[in-house]
Amino acid sequence: MRTSNWILTAALLVTISAAAQQAPDPQAAQPATPDATQTAAAPAPQQSAPVPSQPAQAPGQQTPAPPATVPAPTTMDQVVNLFIEREHGLIKVLSTRTPVVETYLQNLAADPQLGPVPSEDHYFLGRLDMGETVDRKDYLKEEEKSMQSRLLGGFQKLYKVQYQPMGFSWMVYADRTDFDRDHYDFRYVRREFLGEVRCLVFDVTPKPKSGRGRFLGRLWVEDQGFNIVRLNGTYYPAPRNSYFFHMDSWRLNLIPGYWVPAFIYSEEGDFSAGVKNKLAFKAQTRIWGYDLKKGAKDDELTNIRVDSVTDESPTQQDASPLQAERVWQQQAEDNVVERLTSAGLLAPEGDVDRILQTVVNNLQVTNNIDLPRPVRTRVLLTSPLETFSVGNTIVISRGLIDVLPDEASLAAVLSHELAHIVLGHNLGSKYAFNDRMLFSDDATYQNLGFKHIPEEETAADKKAVDFLKNSPYAQKLDNVGLFLKALQQRAPALGALLQTHLGNPIAEGGQVTRLAALSTQGPALDNNKLDQIAALPLGGRIKINPWDDKAEMVKTAPVAITSARDKMPFEVTPFFPRLTRFGANAPAAAPTTAANSAPAQGNQ
Repeated sequence: MRTSNWILTAALLVTISAAAQQAPDPQAAQPATPDATQTAAAPAPQQSAPVPSQPAQAPGQQTPAPPATVPAPTTMDQVVNLFIEREHGLIKVLSTRTPVVETYLQNLAADPQLGPVPSEDHYFLGRLDMGETVDRKDYLKEEEKSMQSRLLGGFQKLYKVQYQPMGFSWMVYADRTDFDRDHYDFRYVRREFLGEVRCLVFDVTPKPKSGRGRFLGRLWVEDQGFNIVRLNGTYYPAPRNSYFFHMDSWRLNLIPGYWVPAFIYSEEGDFSAGVKNKLAFKAQTRIWGYDLKKGAKDDELTNIRVDSVTDESPTQQDASPLQAERVWQQQAEDNVVERLTSAGLLAPEGDVDRILQTVVNNLQVTNNIDLPRPVRTRVLLTSPLETFSVGNTIVISRGLIDVLPDEASLAAVLSHELAHIVLGHNLGSKYAFNDRMLFSDDATYQNLGFKHIPEEETAADKKAVDFLKNSPYAQKLDNVGLFLKALQQRAPALGALLQTHLGNPIAEGGQVTRLAALSTQGPALDNNKLDQIAALPLGGRIKINPWDDKAEMVKTAPVAITSARDKMPFEVTPFFPRLTRFGANAPAAAPTTAANSAPAQGNQ
């Protein structure tokens, strides 16, 4: 019965069983002997290997305690036993967690010049309950459906394909219920470095008659704690009339002793000559917000501490009507920022905010903008290209920062929201009433919204252009024009990426409307010009810590563009994070200006 339940819930649907291709790693050592029960000595670990245990948490403690240690293994059989045990230990540790899970998918069509390009896209966002059911609640509400119908819906119609979000978030584990020697064979392949972490590589195959929906592929095990850090493969065999995705799943060492699922990449389709694809797509799944509390249980009373405070207000006078209005707007602004952060949609304040703040300050100083309250900037953690402002806080999505090619383009995006603030287009004052913040996280998009009327959008665009022409970015507005042209070229195929959920859309009906006056500036968009980088792929700027949601700038070396196909504007690409151990290296300081993190023209 357990096996049949697993088939229903774990089915990663709508996939063509195509062989995943993987480039050989130049650092990989020679493969070892292929015996499933290899007994050659394992590489000597640098520390004792932990055994799984359910960490006891003190009241109010958020991070699981690291597991106890055991003697290091001396054979590959012992290594296999250890990483099986560690996997079950991770499942127990994460069973109380409900992280946010986001999947962005692009269907692909062949272009003779650019290769496979997006033809249509889909977007899913929800909370993943990692308990026994491993269910999810969607932030983007459609008609209510049971879990089973969400998984299997759409396949009663023979010629209609529907993507289901659960399929993209299931490869957080190889097998949640039956990952053991009774159901799988394990063959040691080689040693290999993933970033700074040395790994042992194993091929995993399900045993005959072990059931449907078993993991088939390769996994990487780090050589100190013997935790699985990467899974690459699919599930096999598939139930009748359904398919499994091929997926590449990565984990990060964000807390002592455990590597938690963070990124999943999936790709299907073959664009070789003569091949007809039933389905071709690329998809990224990101998981974050592990430290968000499950449910709404209050902390223990012993955690409450009341300190004596004194009133340090600069005046003892009553507030004037204008002052009262501003304080009311500030209260609403703070309520919204706090609520979006607790829902796992807004990154805590950090280095990226300071970079954004520098650009806003440049606009303010050169335009002699003096506001009664400072302008703040925050990062929305989601992929859709979106900005909005509430009070004096400007919010810009991670996805939009990712694809912007330079600081001038970032300034253009921020100038639009700064213009709303300067023009007094204040939104969100109703959220000063705290009862309006009392809703479930998955109802956030149904309870919050910051969209301006068309007249205010037009006025903000005009004011933003004036700001830019008087700013340090005045000589670089051609780059902004190129970005808008590239966005317009791809807009008809990127409806989900351009669909905003809290603010005004950048494009409507496949037509870019934001800052349209700048879209005619600059040279014509020419994909053959390798030094013309109009927009970047998704993931090019920002990385998110999946445990605490902190946003950091991606630090990569420039890579030469050798063909038009290397540009990939607004496209989904695979994940290859540089793996490091928890606490091994302190993170380098983030760049102080956006210009420091922008790639040179012709590089990416």
